[in-house]
Amino acid sequence: MLRKYLRRVLPSHQTVRDNRYIARFGHRLQHHNLWHLHRRSVAGGVAVGLFSGLVPGSNPVQFTAGALLAIGFKVNLPLSVLVTLYSNPFTIVPLYWLAFKLGQRVLLHNGSDLPAFDIALEGRSYLEWLHAALQWLGSVGKPLLVGVPLLAVLLAAAGYCITDWTWRLGVKWQWLRRKRSRNHHGRAKP
Repeated sequence: MLRKYLRRVLPSHQTVRDNRYIARFGHRLQHHNLWHLHRRSVAGGVAVGLFSGLVPGSNPVQFTAGALLAIGFKVNLPLSVLVTLYSNPFTIVPLYWLAFKLGQRVLLHNGSDLPAFDIALEGRSYLEWLHAALQWLGSVGKPLLVGVPLLAVLLAAAGYCITDWTWRLGVKWQWLRRKRSRNHHGRAKP
């Protein structure tokens, strides 16, 4: 099961507590929820990671946001940082397109697509290209400004609920399996 694998891969609470680099931060990084794998901590870590994955910037910015939010909400820190990787060069364009469409819907704008952006650099100076890029951003700004945080919140809420539900379902399944095993072994053959 995934939980057993994560327990094997992730550091134990004692290892984290004894680490000389983490010890410098005192109690902030030693809260047990930051490192343990239980339903609320894992679901919270997934939610924080999904939210932080849409923070504008590169992976280090998103990792930092995920770590700081995990510490603030006291949820699984390694998982929250790992989940931010869903936002990558292959997925960022569809995610931002979805955020743009969501922003348009919320702002009640007509359903036009993203305005075309001429990225041809040939014959243009850097300043001309920058000016064109800023104009383009201004034309998509409001729907994107509303859509990105809204999509981040929706993904975080969905991630939390799905993880929580999956965890509960897994626990129920294990209990049923144990119960069947006990019932099966309890009946001795004559």
